[in-house]
Amino acid sequence: MLQRIIQQFDLQLDTIHEVDDSHSSTVYRCQLSNNEYVFLKIPYSNLKFQRELEAYHILKGIIPMPELLDSWSGDEEIPGALLLSALKGQPLSENDSQATAYQVGVVHASMHGIEPPHPLHTVQNEFANWPLFIEKQFYSFAEDVKEIIDDHLFKKALNKFEFMKNQLPKPDGPSFIHMDFRPANIIINNGNVSGIIDFESVRFGATEVDFTKLYRDYLSYDEKLLQAYTNGYNSVRPLVNLEIVLPFYRFTDAFNSIGWCKRRGLEKNKRFLMENITALNQLLG
Repeated sequence: MLQRIIQQFDLQLDTIHEVDDSHSSTVYRCQLSNNEYVFLKIPYSNLKFQRELEAYHILKGIIPMPELLDSWSGDEEIPGALLLSALKGQPLSENDSQATAYQVGVVHASMHGIEPPHPLHTVQNEFANWPLFIEKQFYSFAEDVKEIIDDHLFKKALNKFEFMKNQLPKPDGPSFIHMDFRPANIIINNGNVSGIIDFESVRFGATEVDFTKLYRDYLSYDEKLLQAYTNGYNSVRPLVNLEIVLPFYRFTDAFNSIGWCKRRGLEKNKRFLMENITALNQLLG
């Protein structure tokens, strides 16, 4: 499969290495014969390929991201492939400065400021039925989760979902949401945001779902980082009240992630599975 894609893009390679921290798609870092670097991305499905391809067109010129050099819609065996320019830098970490956190807030808010264009093709607009979208996701993953966790914890999770969803404020949107906005997908170079990556799961919907992973893996480590990020975000558009919405979305993210691990392979995603089971137990008290 890989050789077929390399031939399709007519790549002259010196080296090629698979990228580790890619949970869904398969990504390769390629050194070309002219010593330049590019990334070759094979999305999990053709739907995700089409969604990411459309996202690149929607986001172009609005937020920093890799340049889309080429694309191929695939065939019966290959779901599609994207050829992307290499961004300079490393994934965001809690060691990055408050100034960087401010920039992340600005970029995130700029993305959320994008309203649905017309027409849309593969990137769905879920905002009009947002509560139904969240409920459908939760109960779809519940079919998988019930095979993983004990019955008492499972029933407790269902009861908590039904209670908490009725306490949510009016959704904020419709906005372009990343759905996997975490440090691994935010590239930093010399303190600056050089680009955002991975648009397989994007939607138009309510912004509050989009803070969960960033808070979990970055903002929760330091109150000063959270404040800097908040200031950056508010410089573009008002930030929702995270204290109100984060408990619900952190809970549903942990629950849904357990179901995701069941679908994608328990052994392959064992560490991620255990992290979310631990988080679910903590969030359920």
